[in-house]
Amino acid sequence: MDGGVQYNPRTVEEVFRDFKGRRAGMIKALTTDVAEFYQQCDPEKENLCLYGFPNELWEVNLPAEEVPPELPEPALGINFARDGMQEKDWLSLVAVHSDAWLLSVAFYFGARFGFDKADRKRLFIMINDLPTIFEVVTGTVKKQPKEKSSVSNHSSNKSKPGSKVRVSEPGKFPKAQPKDEDEVVDEEEEEEEEEHGDTLCGACGENYAADEFWICCDICEKWFHGKCVKITPARAEHIKQYKCPSCSNKRARP
Repeated sequence: MDGGVQYNPRTVEEVFRDFKGRRAGMIKALTTDVAEFYQQCDPEKENLCLYGFPNELWEVNLPAEEVPPELPEPALGINFARDGMQEKDWLSLVAVHSDAWLLSVAFYFGARFGFDKADRKRLFIMINDLPTIFEVVTGTVKKQPKEKSSVSNHSSNKSKPGSKVRVSEPGKFPKAQPKDEDEVVDEEEEEEEEEHGDTLCGACGENYAADEFWICCDICEKWFHGKCVKITPARAEHIKQYKCPSCSNKRARP
């Protein structure tokens, strides 16, 4: 259950890197790879768990046989609830349990290698700066009031006529035109806030960076790194309506 990676992180930075890798793998399972993840969680099979690995891969598998296991185990039997709930509710439930598992693994390493109070606090602060898997999957990342205003303007552009594919240039997001000249200053201030990473990728949950290409889904209106959804700027120019992997899979599934 190590995804081909066998090592024990011993410093705060190493444990955090391990946390981020496992988190990225589980976010992929619940967003970009959701169709494959859904299929693998067959309720007819035995107790299954969702594992995330440090190399950003994921796996649905049976729990470890050894007792006690080498690492804390994820929630058992996630497959049994699959057909008894709405898909979005089931994915949200798995996301919550995944967040709990990631924290248990990180602090297991901390306890095992004797992190003191200061190290544990530093590790928690680093982890807490990232949105949870649940927030990424449900799109409920909480922001400060000013950022909410900025995101509101940002979202209003998504319904702008004639703008079906919304692609960001490095360092910029599309913005609505101000209603009058008095709003220009406010718009510029909000644009500055947006350029400093208040938008999160719907696939990996990471912040926006000025040198990255982004695209927005016309269905769920979430932004994605081009690399996360395998869309290049050249390809985006020929897309009339972009659907992210999750929305495409929902349309395809009966």
